[in-house]
Amino acid sequence: MPEPLKPEPIPDFYSVIPAGGIGSRLWPLSRADAPKFLHDLTGSGQTLLRDTWDRLEPLSGSDRIAVVTGRAHRAAVERELPGIPDKNVFLESEPRDSAAAIGLAAAILHRREPDVIIGSFAADHVIRGTRLFEHAVRQAVAVARDGYICTLGIPPTEPSVGFGYIQKGDELVVDGAPEAAYVKRFVEKPDLDTAREYVADRSYLWNAGMFISRADVLLAEIEANQPALYAGLMELAEAWDDRELRGPVVDRVWPSITKIAIDYAVAEPAAEKGRLAVVPGHFEWDDVGDFASLAKLNSHGRKNDLAILGENARVLADASSGIVVSQTQRIISVIGVKDIVIVDTADALLITTSEHAQRVKGVVDALKLTGRGDVL
Repeated sequence: MPEPLKPEPIPDFYSVIPAGGIGSRLWPLSRADAPKFLHDLTGSGQTLLRDTWDRLEPLSGSDRIAVVTGRAHRAAVERELPGIPDKNVFLESEPRDSAAAIGLAAAILHRREPDVIIGSFAADHVIRGTRLFEHAVRQAVAVARDGYICTLGIPPTEPSVGFGYIQKGDELVVDGAPEAAYVKRFVEKPDLDTAREYVADRSYLWNAGMFISRADVLLAEIEANQPALYAGLMELAEAWDDRELRGPVVDRVWPSITKIAIDYAVAEPAAEKGRLAVVPGHFEWDDVGDFASLAKLNSHGRKNDLAILGENARVLADASSGIVVSQTQRIISVIGVKDIVIVDTADALLITTSEHAQRVKGVVDALKLTGRGDVL
């Protein structure tokens, strides 16, 4: 029998990939010059950024995917994504958080195509279950066409304290989106007892940080809640496609752009107004936020296994669990320890446990204070 035809890309849809941040909880593997999205953290043979592109190409087509990244990462991004058009690489002179990155893409694409729908998908998340992902995004696009901002929420599989949560409200009736619901509220990362309550409640979803909206609707929400940010984005977008104007305008405007997360600038205010919707995503998802989640990801949830990452890793293990990441030729021997985290690089060695993996960011902060930028 012939294979079923693959669905065509969505004609009015643009995928946006914010590729920023260094993933400081994954130091010393993730660095300023080699951030998390430029690593293969799953053993797939390609970077998280390339995995993200491959997921989005069937939805948008290769000529309708934009990446927002730092100037320092332009060459690496273009090396990983040789099919990306030059006009779709939007460079930030310095990080200004997710509302600026996503808002910049929305403003530029809206000027090029006033009715465009955009979807924002982080460059450094791991998703398994491509068809389920595509199904959720197509529902979200249908919701966005009705004038809502839509997010994707992940039904929790455990009481995680590492993720924020979204509480679903009433059903939202939209053709082509049978699972859509209003968002009742956002909740910050909870403590363990509260997370257990959320999982038992079943109306709570993990906040995966994916947003789908008409560009004009997203920009209108930014204008209402962050007028200074909106004004700066509009000035940038007006000059963006003029090569002579862009550089001076970016240098002048970008440093003063408001630094705020899109959750606070757009999502939470939209939820309060009844303009935010959610579609559950029934695919495997992880933001790989620390080494504990990386260990779980690479041991496929088997707590007594030791995950080993590194193309030439030389690890001898006996009765141990956790994760070893090696970028050196050293032999690493791990005997009789549970939930260990070892990251061995040419100039830094990290040893901790899965329980304390979230505290790695504190080491990065301390190194910044001591002026040790050479290892960041």
